[in-house]
Amino acid sequence: MKNKDILKNKMRGAPLRIGISTRALFDLEEEHNVFETEGVEAYAKHQIQKEEEILKRGAAFEVVSRLLRLNEPEKDPYVQIILLSRNSPDLSLRAFKSIKHHGLPVVTGSFTSGKAIGPYVTAWKLDLFLSNEHSDVRAAIAAGTAAATLGPVSPEWEHEESEEVRIAFDGDAVVFSAESDEVYKREGIVGFRKHEAENAANPMESGPFGDFLKKLSILREIYLDENGFSRIRIGIITARDSEAHQRVINTLRVWGTPADEAHFVGNWEKAPIIKAFGAHIFFDDQEKHIIGAAKIGPAGHVPGPHDPNKPIVPSE
Repeated sequence: MKNKDILKNKMRGAPLRIGISTRALFDLEEEHNVFETEGVEAYAKHQIQKEEEILKRGAAFEVVSRLLRLNEPEKDPYVQIILLSRNSPDLSLRAFKSIKHHGLPVVTGSFTSGKAIGPYVTAWKLDLFLSNEHSDVRAAIAAGTAAATLGPVSPEWEHEESEEVRIAFDGDAVVFSAESDEVYKREGIVGFRKHEAENAANPMESGPFGDFLKKLSILREIYLDENGFSRIRIGIITARDSEAHQRVINTLRVWGTPADEAHFVGNWEKAPIIKAFGAHIFFDDQEKHIIGAAKIGPAGHVPGPHDPNKPIVPSE
């Protein structure tokens, strides 16, 4: 059996399972505004009145649809999407009608009538959870699942038609643990660089997205061609610079999760790099980077352990 056959069987036995809220998958900003301003009864009435109206694509639609296209016809899937919604079961019709209209093979989901989604993240054994609800995302992170809060899709976002799936990650406190961030907070830039130089050969511990990256990397390898290109393109975009980059590379080597691109931007703004990479989604734990990235495309905020207003691991 070829190595790729082993990997394919591994992924089919334990597919990449992504939970997604209806508001992350579809554009429900109008409906959410009704809920916020007029209450749940008006919201339910509004949804039923528009039940036959197909929902437009939301922030996570593009990355989800591209991941689902990696599945091979008539075979067990590599990727499964589970819809998780605080809507009532009565309001599930519009969501699944829209899913069918857009041709997404999404057939499972939970509708909780306003109750928290968090407990179902574990019940569905998710590898990643995407939502617009901060409390559900924090509950997922606390349960050990990669999760991020998405805002509405940017009207300025333009993506090329291709079969690639391009996913970009921040490093510290996202893919990697927050250990180095904590060193920087205690000891400043000098202490941080000293710590990273002394530990350059020691791989970092996994962060909230570490396990997701490892599983995504298996799928990347399945689609790797003879020229070293894959339909899944992984990028690391970090505020580290050349003085602290070695540990990142060594960690990815030890994990067996090579990145297709790595950008050590220091104090440079991340948004232009994300745009050049063409990310279909970007994950970061600092709100300032998410705000910049969201102007050009889908961006997910990963709840972090530090003050969102303070820069972490900058260069000088």
